[in-house]
Amino acid sequence: MATVSSKIRKAVDDATDSNSDLQAQVTALKEDIANIAATLAKIGKSSAKDATRSAASSYETAKVRSEETLEDLRLQARELEDQLTETVREHPLTTIAVAAGVGFLLALIARR
Repeated sequence: MATVSSKIRKAVDDATDSNSDLQAQVTALKEDIANIAATLAKIGKSSAKDATRSAASSYETAKVRSEETLEDLRLQARELEDQLTETVREHPLTTIAVAAGVGFLLALIARR
């Protein structure tokens, strides 16, 4: 019976040793998982910051371009107005005749 008892003790000791090894491995795995989660969180925050910077930069670029385009359109409108004013001053009778003709055509279209 001493043999059976010693075998049982050896099995209990082995199980206890294995159990502590398993606990240590589980603890190490938990730490690794926590580290991986922290790393992924940092990467996500970094990506979000980069995306925010990129969006802000794109917004500023679009804003500047739209302001430039608007100023160009204003300049072109002023030039067109100046050209029309000059044409009316140079050819007043022709301008009146064209305006009357356009008015007549619009009146015909409006009747139908």
